[in-house]
Amino acid sequence: MARLQINAVSKKFGADYAVREVSLDIADGEFLVLLGPSGCGKSTLLRMIAGLEEPSSGRILLDGNDITQEPPQRRDLAMVFQSYALYPHLTVAKNIGFPLKSRRQPRATIAERVREVAATLELSALLERRPAALSGGQRQRVALARAMVRDPGAFLMDEPLSNLDAKLRSATRAELIGLHRRLGATFLYVTHDQVEAMTMASRIALLNAGQVEQVGTPEELYDHPRTAFVAGFLGSPPMNLFPATITLVDGELRVRTDGVDAPLGIENRSGDGTAVLAGIRPERLRLNGIGGAEAAVRGQVTMVENLGSEELVHVTAGAVELCARAARPAGVRVGDDVALYIDAADIHLFDPETGLRLAWQAPDAAAESHPAAAPLAAPLPTEPPSDVTAVSVA
Repeated sequence: MARLQINAVSKKFGADYAVREVSLDIADGEFLVLLGPSGCGKSTLLRMIAGLEEPSSGRILLDGNDITQEPPQRRDLAMVFQSYALYPHLTVAKNIGFPLKSRRQPRATIAERVREVAATLELSALLERRPAALSGGQRQRVALARAMVRDPGAFLMDEPLSNLDAKLRSATRAELIGLHRRLGATFLYVTHDQVEAMTMASRIALLNAGQVEQVGTPEELYDHPRTAFVAGFLGSPPMNLFPATITLVDGELRVRTDGVDAPLGIENRSGDGTAVLAGIRPERLRLNGIGGAEAAVRGQVTMVENLGSEELVHVTAGAVELCARAARPAGVRVGDDVALYIDAADIHLFDPETGLRLAWQAPDAAAESHPAAAPLAAPLPTEPPSDVTAVSVA
């Protein structure tokens, strides 16, 4: 199919950068998701790859060929838009076959190819309908079929599920995952929905303010966020983040702030007094004695959110607001005093100024994840590989 390479691509509108020095290497057959908040530059980057926007600098390569200056119609790429962009006066069959008709393909070839693609996406019974007679999910499949019909090198998708309701979005996600597996094609998919990214992507590129914060598998970004931004963006609810200080107590380093006192489980004097931004995932906070002998947090419940199978318990402890995820019923009510327990291996530390991840020698599993980590390390390099190794403190 196709390998896409984006080399130091930037886009300026006036004096402002929408995309700044983005480099990505998307392997043949990969499903890469461009994820990020609104306005982070992900759609602008996709449009530059499609040829709908001209980069201010940088290069875009498809299978090693520079396509930076090629017009959209000469790029072996197919774009699926958020709005579907179907022709309302044409039937489904004619909408699907339009790219081949515009290339003056023989009618018999067009008809055969339309039948093949329609069968793949279960649209055969709808070929004589017009878009107005279709549901949102059916229109989305027609838009996909129109992209598939000319067998492109790669598929570019700009938030294609955002107009669907929650149930249909879930079903269409499953269809897209299955389609990618069947086709083995390269997919580059833009979304601000982290559920789509986590469930669909083989890798995620998380953008912030026009720059790449981190690229890796969904598990890498969730379990080992490279920056505080990544930690705070991924997860629903996101990681609890709060300023703290590394303090030496009886030969053991602890994360301390007003309301939180959690042991790191290591003996080392080099980190004493270090200011950090500490983080803990809501599902890693354990309520009321379920765990170790020493509570890391003692606070009061301020809100309980019922999510059906789970509850989100909001706790105020000193100056810190924390959210814990627990199976329902959690057994607590607003106003209850609670104790929260934290395993040292579940604590994330970030530099409070740069936001970059700090590596430290956590026990057991965390030590295996970062075998070369120092007891408390300096921020990781600005551009670490996906399997980053910690940088030791001098």
